[in-house]
Amino acid sequence: LFCAGRKGGHKGRARQYTSPEEIDAQLQAEKQKAREEEEQEEGGEGATGDPKKEKKSLDSDESDEDDEDYQQKRKGVEGLIDIENPNRVIQTTKKVTQLDLDGPKELSRRERREEIEKQKAKERYMKMHLAGKTEQAKADLARLAIIRKQREEAARKKEEERKAKDEAAMAGKRLQSLSLNK
Repeated sequence: LFCAGRKGGHKGRARQYTSPEEIDAQLQAEKQKAREEEEQEEGGEGATGDPKKEKKSLDSDESDEDDEDYQQKRKGVEGLIDIENPNRVIQTTKKVTQLDLDGPKELSRRERREEIEKQKAKERYMKMHLAGKTEQAKADLARLAIIRKQREEAARKKEEERKAKDEAAMAGKRLQSLSLNK
């Protein structure tokens, strides 16, 4: 008693097809309901605005959505039948404003392992650097030793100059006191 064909059916029944216009009308009605729900959630911002502006924005939204439908080429009867496949991933294009660049990025296992190795190597280098075992640390310490010597010599010269000035001032005072005594 089975009917010939893939899907099997009932003999004598007429098949019913939905026209593409009806499908588009249903989709538009669903989108309109979704927009109205969003507007209600936002606190009715759209209701307080100018109705002409709302119509224009809705018309532009519909034209954008139509463009997206035309961009995706549908094969066979996909355009007629809306299939809900949970395993099918629909690629959506994101606008630049929607991208989340500041968020944490998910790293793969290899990247995480490499990141941990880099941190450990950096810690080992810093420990060796603080201990003075690296080439850079040795060069820094030698530079610091030279600077210390230069500063000590400069301090010693300043001290000698100050002493010489003090002695000259003392000698000048002695001469004045001797000339006054005479």
